[in-house]
Amino acid sequence: MNFIEGEVLYVNKPLHWTSFNLVNKLRWKLQKTLKMKNLKVGHAGTLDPLATGVMIICTGKSTKLIESFQYQTKEYVATLELGATTPSFDMELPVDAVFPTGHITRKLVDEVIPRFTGEIWQIPPVYSAVKVDGKRAYDYAREGQDVELKPKLLVIDEIEVLDFSLPVLKIKVVCSKGTYIRALARDIGEALGSGAHLIGLERTRIGEVRLADCWQIDDLVNHVEADILNNLKTN
Repeated sequence: MNFIEGEVLYVNKPLHWTSFNLVNKLRWKLQKTLKMKNLKVGHAGTLDPLATGVMIICTGKSTKLIESFQYQTKEYVATLELGATTPSFDMELPVDAVFPTGHITRKLVDEVIPRFTGEIWQIPPVYSAVKVDGKRAYDYAREGQDVELKPKLLVIDEIEVLDFSLPVLKIKVVCSKGTYIRALARDIGEALGSGAHLIGLERTRIGEVRLADCWQIDDLVNHVEADILNNLKTN
């Protein structure tokens, strides 16, 4: 491996880690082992701390490929809890409202889900990194300020119901860059005449890269160190 010339690495992001945590740990290990002060390391496609799954990390000159990876199709498995909402649309913040779910049947779910495929307009979550007047939306939200976010046009290629057992709805989503699965959960809850928030999210694919192709971060860090040290010995 040549991390300066550039490598593309596939990692399964652990729960509760930020995307920055993942990149920072790998960068630290690379710089320490290579005895370098600066090495470009970046990722393609941020995942929320409460999400897990496929992340593509690029090093050195391969960081130029990041944008092309970001535009590739993403696939997620999302688990929604119906009948309750949170300000963040996931479990980061506590439930702020509850709604009836007794009227939600599998038939209703099958009627509603197709409305969210194809080109759709989506309003991003207030608790997101979207910039408004040069400031992140989540900064406004955490300060208790109201902020108006504009809807964005995106494409959802496919939504498949994997499991439905009130109050839980599990779906597979294949979508374009910029899709907020948390916002999709909010919108599905509203379309079902109730509320919803995410209780689980796993990115299972970016382009042709799947979970089976991914390293666990500790295994990758150990492999990277062993590979670099072995190359130094042979050279």
